[in-house]
Amino acid sequence: MLLNKLLITTAAGMAAVATAGAVLPAFAQHEHHQKPAKDTVSHENHDMKSMDHAQMDHSGKPHMTHSFSLSLPMTRNGSGTGWQPDATPMYAYMKHGSKWNYMLHGSIFLRYTAQNFNNDGKKGSDSKFSVPNWFMGMAQRQVGKNGLLNLRAMVSLDRIFDGGAGYPLLFQSGESWKGRPLIDRQHPHDLFSELSIGYTQRISDKVDLTIYAGYPGEPALGPTAFMHRMSAFNNPDAVLGHHWQDATHITFGVVTAGIRYGKFKLEGSSFTGREPDENRFDFDKPRFNSYSYRLLFNPSANWALQASRGFIKSPEPREPDEDVNRTTASVQHSGNLGGKNRWISSTVVWGLNDAGAHHKEHSLLAESNVQLDKWAVYGRYEWVQKSVGELGLETTLGELGFETLPVSMYSVGVNRQIASFGNTLLQAGGQLSLYKPDRPLEAAYGKTPLSGQVYLRITPGLMRM
Repeated sequence: MLLNKLLITTAAGMAAVATAGAVLPAFAQHEHHQKPAKDTVSHENHDMKSMDHAQMDHSGKPHMTHSFSLSLPMTRNGSGTGWQPDATPMYAYMKHGSKWNYMLHGSIFLRYTAQNFNNDGKKGSDSKFSVPNWFMGMAQRQVGKNGLLNLRAMVSLDRIFDGGAGYPLLFQSGESWKGRPLIDRQHPHDLFSELSIGYTQRISDKVDLTIYAGYPGEPALGPTAFMHRMSAFNNPDAVLGHHWQDATHITFGVVTAGIRYGKFKLEGSSFTGREPDENRFDFDKPRFNSYSYRLLFNPSANWALQASRGFIKSPEPREPDEDVNRTTASVQHSGNLGGKNRWISSTVVWGLNDAGAHHKEHSLLAESNVQLDKWAVYGRYEWVQKSVGELGLETTLGELGFETLPVSMYSVGVNRQIASFGNTLLQAGGQLSLYKPDRPLEAAYGKTPLSGQVYLRITPGLMRM
C-alpha cells in the first residue's frame, strides 16, 4: 500500500517538475566543459603562477575563479566562505561576460515521504507530498589586477510549497511554528537564505585578505551546509544534526574577515545568534551579539578539513536566556572514479552544542555519494544526542530522570537520470531510512522505525569548463 501511494503521488507531480525546470536552462547556453579532477591530483599540481592565464578563455574574457581568491579554483567553493576539496564536481550553469561572470545552481525535489510507516499511531508517523528546493546565483568580477568582488543571492520556496511546519522528518528538531516547537519535522528555510557581498585582495599567490558581509549570510562556523555538499548531492533530507553542525548557514546579519596563507585559511565572524523567526518572508533584526572562528585546511586537491567554534547568543526564542557554545570539526573528500561524471564524495562531521550544566549534546555524521554517470548510490549514518525536551517528551521521560538520549539513523538511496535537456537533468530516486532510538524512546516511536520516500528531481547538469 505504501509503495502504491508513493508511485501515484510521484506520477501526479511529474508535470510540475518539468514545468518548474523549464526556466533553468537559460544559463545552459553558456556552459563550458569541465575536466573532472583525478583522485591522484594534488594541490601542488595547480600552478598558482599560471592561474591568471588559466582564468582567460581564447577570447581574452576572464573565467570565474573561487569566490574569495583569484589564486584558487572555483571548485573549492563551499557555502558561505567555507571550502570544499578542489576535486569537487560542480553542477551549475555559467555565463561569462566582458567584466562580470555569473553562475546559477540549485535543486528541486518533488517527492512523497512517509515517516515511521511501520509503527502506525506512534510518534512521528506522518506522510506528505513535499518539494524541498533552493536556488543560488552568483556574480563575480575582478577589480584591478588583485581585487575580487563577489555577490551572492540564495532563495528557497520551502515556505510556499511545504507550509510553515515544513516536511516530516523523524527525530528532527529545531525552530518553531505558531509558537510551538517543530518536532519530527524539518523547518522550511527562509525565502532569502543569503544576500551577501565579499571582497578579496590578493597580496601574493599564497596570501589573500577577505571581508564578507551577509544579510542574511553564513558565519565562519561548521562545514559546508548540507544542501551544498556533494556527499549529500542526491539526498532530499536535511541532516538530523543540522542544529549541531551547520544551522547558522542562514544568519540575519554577519560579517566575516579571513586571511589565507597557502593551504590554510583563518576566519573570524561577528553575527546574529538568534535563529530565523517563523515569518520566512521577512528580514529579522540584526544583532551581532555572537562570534565564531574557523580554521580551514586543504592538504591536497581531494581533501578539505575544518575546525570551528561559535559562541551563540540566545539562538532559540523559546529559551531566550540560553546561550550555546558550538564546536565542530569535519573532513570532506572528493575524487574522480575515471570517466565522464563518475566520482565519489564523502563527509564526516562532528558537532557539539554546549549550553552549560548538563545540557551538552554531541552529533556525528558520515555520508557518501557515488556517482556512476546516470546512476548514483548514496548513504548516510547519523548519531545524535537529543534532549527529552527537544523531542517533546519532558513530561514522560523527563519525569523518569532522563535528560539526553541518543538516536542512530541509517539511510541508503538510489538515483537514476531519466532525461536531460539544455544541460538540465531530470532524475528519479528512492530512499529508505532505518532508525535505532535508545530503548527509553521505543515506547513513543517503536523499536525500529522505518521511513521511505520516492522522488523526482531537477538540477543543472555537470558544469564543464
